[in-house]
Amino acid sequence: MRITTKLFTVFFIGFSLVCFAQLETYNYKRTLNNVSDEWHQIILPEAVFGNLNPSFSDIRIYGITHKKDTIEAPYFLKILSDKISNKTVPFKIINKTKSNEGYYYTFQLHSEATINQIKLNFETQNFDWKVDLQGSQNQNEWFTILNDYRILAIKNTSTNFKFTTLQFSETKYRFYRLFIKHNEQPELVSAQLYQQEIIEGSAVDFSVKKLTTEDDKQLKTTTIDLELEQAVALSHLNIDISNTFDYYRPIKIEYRRDSTKTENGLIYDYKTITSGTLNSLEPNHFKFRDIIAKHLRLTIYNEDNQALTVSNVLVKGHQFQMIGRFTEKADYSLVYGKSSARLPNYDITKFETKVPEHLKALKVGTEELISKPKKVTVKPLFENSYWLWGIIGVAILIIGGFTLRMLQKS
Repeated sequence: MRITTKLFTVFFIGFSLVCFAQLETYNYKRTLNNVSDEWHQIILPEAVFGNLNPSFSDIRIYGITHKKDTIEAPYFLKILSDKISNKTVPFKIINKTKSNEGYYYTFQLHSEATINQIKLNFETQNFDWKVDLQGSQNQNEWFTILNDYRILAIKNTSTNFKFTTLQFSETKYRFYRLFIKHNEQPELVSAQLYQQEIIEGSAVDFSVKKLTTEDDKQLKTTTIDLELEQAVALSHLNIDISNTFDYYRPIKIEYRRDSTKTENGLIYDYKTITSGTLNSLEPNHFKFRDIIAKHLRLTIYNEDNQALTVSNVLVKGHQFQMIGRFTEKADYSLVYGKSSARLPNYDITKFETKVPEHLKALKVGTEELISKPKKVTVKPLFENSYWLWGIIGVAILIIGGFTLRMLQKS
């Protein structure tokens, strides 16, 4: 029994020392104040992201108990992004007619339902048409939903662009009539009627510290370099174009991930986040996976067209919510900044449904550097080399004396 107790004590002390040693391998910490419940939420401050690993693998919650033991609190990380759901509504096409002004298609829903989008798919690959959309309950009285709505498709060696989704406020009719104002057969292949619901998450706007634009007439491009106030986790880019004429231009969005120092100065390494098409038909909103960045580069490919004038770029990101479980009383800190850290594997990630709905948010303190233990330099036994040579000399004399004695006896 005494042996078991001693083993447990040794194990516990060893485990505590290991935890404390792990804490020292991180670079930064922020105190977590007002820990009072078993479950709490923590909204990561913007200033944290510049010192995090790109994979968010180095975030930990450590606590120091009143016995000076170091413990680790489990957590899981949630991105408070928009939740989008599309509910498809079944229907059938009951009429396809033609007039001198264009072509009509009538959709009959199988049952009453609310919709706010219609996605159209045509055999034709290049077109620029205007359409009207009407709704009715009995096909006798029709009400205008969209008028002169523009749809467009362009496909060539450099562009593959489609804008064929009708978007409108929620409506609830039994019949919908689509009128395409074109004198040639549109060749409608299919259509989808659906209701799109968006539950907005928590978004944050980030300040742009510096924006520079450069037009290259030889390469036929416009390059826009953005510098933010600090490195942040971003996922949205809204680009405002002040030109009033119609346009569609391929665009590439990159972020700076590294730099190399050379004799000619720094060379920056950029990685593509996403690509798409700037166009005058819809707001130029680009969404992509969450990445940590401070510098962005946008490249607009103008071909032989007049360069666009970018009036503003809005950078946005999601809030990141940590949900932690605190089972022991301790002074807790948010710890981060370790390039070799791996994502933790906690049991609570498999039981998210058991987390209370309403969680008290913890106040996160300012950033502090974690002090590292000083390395103890072991001094050599003899700092002066004359001592060493003296000992070697004495050793040679002693060995020589023994050798002479042995020879005399023989």
